Amino acid sequence: MIFTVRAAGPDDPAALALVGAATFLESYAGVVDGRAIIRHCAKQHTAAVYAASLANPAHALWIAERAPGAAPVGYLHLTPPALPVETGPGDLEIKRIYVLASQHRLGLGRRFMELALNHARARNAMRLLLGVYQGNSRALAFYERMGFEKVGMRQFNVGGCTYDDWVLARPV
Repeated sequence: MIFTVRAAGPDDPAALALVGAATFLESYAGVVDGRAIIRHCAKQHTAAVYAASLANPAHALWIAERAPGAAPVGYLHLTPPALPVETGPGDLEIKRIYVLASQHRLGLGRRFMELALNHARARNAMRLLLGVYQGNSRALAFYERMGFEKVGMRQFNVGGCTYDDWVLARPV
């Protein structure tokens, strides 16, 4: 499957918000409280939130489309680490790798991981970190295949409900 993956730009906040909310709903409907998902997406997956991230030079975002200008099917968001584990100046956080379920197993997650690693290496980062819901076995298996190991835990608020995440890390 061919995907167009490009750096997200100032015209992309609405597309990022759309794919962010859609993938969050796909991943957690029936797993976490439905009202909490709606509250979470209404707050965390808005065009304004993504516009602020795009305007922040410490953040990096890429968006994937099946063809240039087509509907978004996923994105990668890298940030400085904001996780409850000891971090250093050489650490980066994978804030999100989101891919629509219809695009799973087509290599896009692996492509995003390669982008994250290349971006980290270009910035002389030492480690990539991320948080993932402890009940998301599909994502946990993917990250394990990518060389991540558990280094801690965090509590993650989804629309007023608290869930346990693993904090994972891997050397760059």
